[in-house]
Amino acid sequence: MKNVWIMNHYATEMYINEGGRHYWFAKYLSKSGYSPLIISASTLHTVDAQITKTRNRIVNRSDKEVPFVFVKSSSYKGNGLSRLKNMISFYVNLMLSYKEIMKIYGKPDIIYASSVHPLTIVAGIKIANRLNVPVVSEIRDLWPEAIFAFDRAKEKSILGRLLVLGEKWMYKKSNSIIFLKEGDHQYLVERGWTIEQGGPIDLQRVHYINNGIDLHQYFSQIESTELYDEDLKSELFKVIYVGAIRPVNNLEKIVDAAIALRNEDRIKFLIYGDGSERERLESIITSEGLNNIVFKGQVKKEMIPYILSKSSLNILNYSQTKYNWERGSSSNKLFEYMASGKPILSTVKMGYSIIEKYNCGIELSNPSGVDIAKAIIAMFEQPKAQLESFGINGQLGARDFDFKSLTIKLAKVFEGL
Repeated sequence: MKNVWIMNHYATEMYINEGGRHYWFAKYLSKSGYSPLIISASTLHTVDAQITKTRNRIVNRSDKEVPFVFVKSSSYKGNGLSRLKNMISFYVNLMLSYKEIMKIYGKPDIIYASSVHPLTIVAGIKIANRLNVPVVSEIRDLWPEAIFAFDRAKEKSILGRLLVLGEKWMYKKSNSIIFLKEGDHQYLVERGWTIEQGGPIDLQRVHYINNGIDLHQYFSQIESTELYDEDLKSELFKVIYVGAIRPVNNLEKIVDAAIALRNEDRIKFLIYGDGSERERLESIITSEGLNNIVFKGQVKKEMIPYILSKSSLNILNYSQTKYNWERGSSSNKLFEYMASGKPILSTVKMGYSIIEKYNCGIELSNPSGVDIAKAIIAMFEQPKAQLESFGINGQLGARDFDFKSLTIKLAKVFEGL
């Protein structure tokens, strides 16, 4: 059994939910000749809380299918200095405690470090070098590109240049690199960092493993979980959105589509989720006197498969301009939609399109609310057989993104080390 340390600062909720990318990887790796351990921060990302109140630098938990070690990290709120302090404290305490973790779980044979912020990967590289073991770096968000895109720093500033140099160092020092979107390798080409361009990075070391879904858990939750909701039980054509309600999700366009369809009493929008934009959007609904769109609020994650099973059309909605979709998508929501067996309407046009590849719905390019409304009407008027065909195609495609299949890809990356 090869020991694999999976480092993900934000995996704490995976322990609580018993699910998520690295939880599922660990679950299936343990059935394939590996002994995985997830190392995450003691803080919960979505709330200002700690998984444990102990003063110890690490806390070991092996009471679930996958063992976890929580590294003491400072509490934080929002995205300001307290969050930066949280990132630094996780990094520092991980560097100070990895030998203590080894006393419990043994020396790792492979370190698999996953970013949202880069300090997790920096820690993974440094610890791997000290222990003379290979490190796989997973880039979940292209960083610092996202910082530049949202104008939190200028690329040509001193800070921006330092961030790019640090990013290049991480790629160079990693034995293998995993991107979550199929076209992300193009970023290395755009930067001129590949060996073919005279740079230090061999594209043979670069791999693509998207987000995905644990189909066994997904279908089990449909059978075991039921949400009492009269709207879900209605015979109306239900357009369902599940997920965050933030500026990048751009749900005002869905509200605009509901306004355009206000006189169409056979179609209803059901929005499940929460976020900073919810209150403002609900005020628009009230002022417009709409009764064809309802914000249902936050639901437990295990409820989502059941909710989607009652859908007529699932809508994948993002801003076309606030994110670079040319390299593809790694949206967890997309695979939940596909697994539901219902057609998908995406309000963004993506490169390396999974929806197009599996013919499980349609994509629009930067549509207005009226454009979305017209597309919904077109889907509503489709023959039932066509809508069912979209759904079947999506379910078949979801098998390629089942974590049983994705773990085989990950194990091949490990074997290549």
